[in-house]
Amino acid sequence: MRHFTSVNDIGDLKAAVREALDIKADRFKYNHLGRNKTLMMVFFNSSLRTRLSTQKAALNLGMNVIVLDINQGAWKLETERGVIMDGDRPEHILEAIPVMGSYCDVIGVRSFARFENKSDDYNEVILNQFIKYSGRPVFSMEAATRHPLQSFADLITIEEHKRVERPKVVLTWAPHPKALPQAVPNSFAEWMNAADYDFVITHPKGYELDPAFVGNARVEYDQMKAFEGAHFIYAKNWAAYSDENYGKVLCSDRDWTVSDRQMAVTDNAFFMHCLPVRRNMIVTDDVIESPNSLVIPEAANREISATVVLKRILESL
Repeated sequence: MRHFTSVNDIGDLKAAVREALDIKADRFKYNHLGRNKTLMMVFFNSSLRTRLSTQKAALNLGMNVIVLDINQGAWKLETERGVIMDGDRPEHILEAIPVMGSYCDVIGVRSFARFENKSDDYNEVILNQFIKYSGRPVFSMEAATRHPLQSFADLITIEEHKRVERPKVVLTWAPHPKALPQAVPNSFAEWMNAADYDFVITHPKGYELDPAFVGNARVEYDQMKAFEGAHFIYAKNWAAYSDENYGKVLCSDRDWTVSDRQMAVTDNAFFMHCLPVRRNMIVTDDVIESPNSLVIPEAANREISATVVLKRILESL
């Protein structure tokens, strides 16, 4: 595997999960692969789980790790061509990227949607510049439209806890005080469709996701109806996707907060969220603290998904 940006890069999902569980049983089994190899992790945005889990995964594989925080530990970068650089960005990304590539063997990039230009976001301008100009294998640590390391970890977690072969999985919108990108719900939908689960997306009208990610999922505007008989509930906020409202908050209805009321109509469902989570906005204390909450095992599996991806990239070098 040269690059990792979506479910399309991982190949057979059953084989990927088997590999993940094999690695989980012995995290240092492949630590010879990364000997004398360096991972550079480039962060345009904040991180806790992605930073820690990916660095731990690289160490599991015997790699050296360099962490670069753009705008904090480095020069601010200009990303547009043709700009007269007379502002606060003294270095251009087109020089910075190949320089970064000269210091490492693999690059991980985290760059969220900016909600300034929908076309730039959905064309993944920054991530694709790293792929084009770094000369190195590149993997996404969350981009504008997808968060594949998270979604792979979500899949592993569901496979570990499912009680039926084809569980009903519900992705539900939940309120949040600020506009959040569609990357996590987009990516989760993409992976759930690929896994061929009974997959339902529920949200208020106006929060429809890009149809390319919705795929074969059923869309249900009645949250309670969507939750009926569900085995897994995945809560996440996202801002509007449509051209006229892109990046906007259209609804703050607290009735969509996941509580015991909604969970009561499920089939004793597990609760999932990528974290960080705003308690009593996205989910109530009782639900996230319940025995059926998988948020911690889900986060722990981020180390495993990252280890699988890095292992496959190292094997291709």
